[in-house]
Amino acid sequence: MDIIALVGPSGTGKSHRALIVAHEHHIDTIIDDGLLIKDSKIIAGHSAKKEASKIMAVKRAIFMEADHAQEVREAIQKVKPTRILVLGTSVNMVEKIVHVLELPEIQQIIMIEDIATAAEIAKARESRLKEGKHIIPVPTIELKPHFSGYLIDPLEIFFKKPKKRRHKIGEKSIVRPTFSYYGKLLISDAAIATIVGYVATIDPEIPTTGQINIKNSHDKETGISIQLDITVRYGNSLKTIAHEAQKRIKSMVEHMTGLLVKEVNVSVKRLSLE
Repeated sequence: MDIIALVGPSGTGKSHRALIVAHEHHIDTIIDDGLLIKDSKIIAGHSAKKEASKIMAVKRAIFMEADHAQEVREAIQKVKPTRILVLGTSVNMVEKIVHVLELPEIQQIIMIEDIATAAEIAKARESRLKEGKHIIPVPTIELKPHFSGYLIDPLEIFFKKPKKRRHKIGEKSIVRPTFSYYGKLLISDAAIATIVGYVATIDPEIPTTGQINIKNSHDKETGISIQLDITVRYGNSLKTIAHEAQKRIKSMVEHMTGLLVKEVNVSVKRLSLE
């Protein structure tokens, strides 16, 4: 099974060009926004575009729900695709999807800038921001049971041959999900710090936390770094308590925000005799 990724920021036209890329690379299966699509049919999954908020949409798109991921893994084993095209907003995102779905390593990464001009990307962004239009690479009739009330209209996609003859290769549907009106998603460092403090003190052996610092590079590939001070009850293994806190914080922050946590540094600054 070959894995190819198509990467580009949200709203730059990845889903719009997915069928063309699939046609050119002889790909029969696409993973896009939580859906497994084979031969223009939805085989498994749940679309991120049906979620009520962008946070939930991100979690759905990277298969953070265990039952969702399992459903798609089982469907892939059943249909046995020869090549899969995985769509994502960053290299980290497509790698995470591949890891969660237990797929082979990505063999080729195609950036949206390699297949679309700056003018085409700008036009796609304008359609997303002004009209809230999202594209799903399956025909309208296939989407009707899944997107009742979301559909706008279908869009025919053509493949240009060298002799400038245009051949229809498929149809896509345009939808307008609820969350598209929410604008850009921003998560403050204070909100992340609150999550960190809560998750750290779930362990009764950590009665309090001290200073919590969030270093955010604003680079989706790099991720965020978390540093915090904790108080540990006397008589416990400091190394064990700190290590478990690290794992718990990383898992929960990634689950709740969809952000990549690069590192969690825990410093035991105080001992409690209570």
